[in-house]
Amino acid sequence: MGFDKLNHRKVVVVSAGLSVPSSTRLLADKLGAATERAIAARGEEVEVRHVELRPLAHALADHLLTGFPTGDLAGALDAVRHADGVIVVTPVFSASYSGLFKTFFDVLEPGALDGKPVAIAATAGTARHSLVLDHALRPLFAYLHAVVAPTGVFAASEDFGESSDGESSLDKRVDRAASELAALVSGTAGATQVPARRTVDSEFAAPTPFEQLLREAGGNTAR
Repeated sequence: MGFDKLNHRKVVVVSAGLSVPSSTRLLADKLGAATERAIAARGEEVEVRHVELRPLAHALADHLLTGFPTGDLAGALDAVRHADGVIVVTPVFSASYSGLFKTFFDVLEPGALDGKPVAIAATAGTARHSLVLDHALRPLFAYLHAVVAPTGVFAASEDFGESSDGESSLDKRVDRAASELAALVSGTAGATQVPARRTVDSEFAAPTPFEQLLREAGGNTAR
């Protein structure tokens, strides 16, 4: 019921870790908690939901084959579509995001991330993979028309240790990314809305006239 409140924000954290326990999920938890604090500090209510992709692997494969999501996967896709902001965290496989991570965003409905604030993050065993944020994740979410927060967070295995003052460099990067995402999420109220794309459901409910499709195919969108 709180979702109807003007200042109630919904943030979804998508984590693609495969191991249990997972450093990817650990980083996702850090970012989710920091974002919750940053939005609450702005005087807004916030709900953070975690979507773990590992249990959805079979449902994702089925979706690729059938074109229809089921069960928990359908709920996860719907949560991302209705979120005010999204945090995405992937392990690095072959110098890029994992196949499981990419599959989730492959099956996400076109337009679901249009104009939506997104914070990107990745984990790997070595800092040599840190450029994955800029050469893989940013281009992917730019293509999906998301608004990507300036600070991406990369964490190698050694980054999870605490510094002598109790706050690690990783924690500082997490807090900065969370602060940027919170500002983007809070700024969505009253902002210019991105024109919504027509979805499969809307096409079934009110099909686009064939004459209009012909005009648009010919580059003429006048009515």
